[in-house]
Amino acid sequence: MLQIRDYRTSDERSWLTCRLLSFFDTDYYDEVKICKTTFASARVELVACRGDVVVGLIDVEIDGDTATIDSIAVHPDAQRHGIASKLLRHAVQRLPERVTSLDAWTRETASANDWYTSAGFAENYRYLHVYKESASGDDGFESPDGLSTPVHAFMHARFELEDELRQRYSRVYVCRQYLLRLRAPSPRYLVGGP
Repeated sequence: MLQIRDYRTSDERSWLTCRLLSFFDTDYYDEVKICKTTFASARVELVACRGDVVVGLIDVEIDGDTATIDSIAVHPDAQRHGIASKLLRHAVQRLPERVTSLDAWTRETASANDWYTSAGFAENYRYLHVYKESASGDDGFESPDGLSTPVHAFMHARFELEDELRQRYSRVYVCRQYLLRLRAPSPRYLVGGP
């Protein structure tokens, strides 16, 4: 039986395993965490469990009237059963009333993009994630004295440079911000007057 509940520190190992296996077949395959993200600000941290095993997770960081999905993942053996949608619904219900929008960032994995749009999110912004691998060469890279040029590097780039960067680097991803409007922002002040 599936239970959705608050994350507990005792869930960390199972949380990490679920996230790792979920990301394995995506463009984020090397986004490995060795400990769960901790948040200084307000947050919603939920897990979907079968017994003591985490099969799904969602972490949402809250910043004023906006919130961002930091992680959402479903174990491969539990995918396509609506767990991510259930986690999203529970997380949205837990957001403070002041939160007017929820955003999330993802790359090119079709199933992730399809899920966000089916959940009501709309693409709001895009840019590029670019990886320099050792085979990419060192042209354009400099390092401080005593260090080699970077063997690996992760960079952000403007979307307009996509064609040029795809010719030069083997790992270039379109990174999309998806946005879900939760409610209209409340007016902070009145403009004009009677």
